Amino acid sequence: MSLLEVTLRSLAALAAVLVLPLVAGQTEHKVMAHMQGRLGPMYAGGFHGWAQLVADGVKFVQKEDITPAAADRAVFRLAPAVALVPYVIAMALLPIHPGVAGAAVPGSVLLVLAVTGVGVLGTLMAGWASANKYALVGGMRSAAQLLAYELPLVLSVASVAMAAGTLSLAGVVEAWSPWWLLWQLPGAIVFVVAATAELQRPPFDAPIADSEVVMGPWTEYTGLRFAFFMLAEYAGMVVMGLLFGILFLGGWQGPFADHLGWLWTLLKGGLVVLLIIWMRVSWPRLREDQLQRLAWTVLVPLALTQLALTAVGVVMTA
Repeated sequence: MSLLEVTLRSLAALAAVLVLPLVAGQTEHKVMAHMQGRLGPMYAGGFHGWAQLVADGVKFVQKEDITPAAADRAVFRLAPAVALVPYVIAMALLPIHPGVAGAAVPGSVLLVLAVTGVGVLGTLMAGWASANKYALVGGMRSAAQLLAYELPLVLSVASVAMAAGTLSLAGVVEAWSPWWLLWQLPGAIVFVVAATAELQRPPFDAPIADSEVVMGPWTEYTGLRFAFFMLAEYAGMVVMGLLFGILFLGGWQGPFADHLGWLWTLLKGGLVVLLIIWMRVSWPRLREDQLQRLAWTVLVPLALTQLALTAVGVVMTA
């Protein structure tokens, strides 16, 4: 691979992280406005509030960049990058069309799981380095949530990899068949719930619960640094949505896949992003004990059951 090709692939992955999360954010504004009768997001710019995202960006740029005097300055300033950069890498690993991916890696399933797990560390760093009790409590909640929901997430992905007989995301798409919609359904449910919790999205947003801990690990962040955390959240939504579409919905498989495969991948990922937004609008926040109970007494047993079911299916069809 030439230097030019590497540069173009890297720029494409960066552009995807800068564009798709903004589309997800704008969609969330509009979906919440309609589902909850919110008028504010419908005014900026006139027609349907088209400039709401632009207004948010201008607001963040104008805010002063403040670092608390008692904070660990190096860690405090590095945390937003640690939260965002792993999703740039993950985006580059996701195949959206036959033979089209930022980086073709044989074990891409493992690498995507590894880098998305690193992204959560940015929240932990922010909570620890802020020298704020609310931020510290939010960081500890993030750590507990990461430990609880990483296991069922990995188990659900392992089930699909076992069914496909490969650790390559492109290989999973090639091995996928429609009857997986039934065979892997329990694992798909576990994945959506665990991924939403990993992203600390409502109703699993106890680490950043504004009514309890102000904004949790993000309490002391202002301006563009706070905006980077928000961008990382929406980038995580896009990555998890596309990953779900690739693993459980067949990725680019569909009519005219040779020409429209990329569109099928984006549409399937977009449906999952809409589902995550719908969960935010419709469900109240869970308490910390409810979060842990759901992970350890429901999702982990269900994921293990799905793994065993997949193993039986693989052996019987071998």
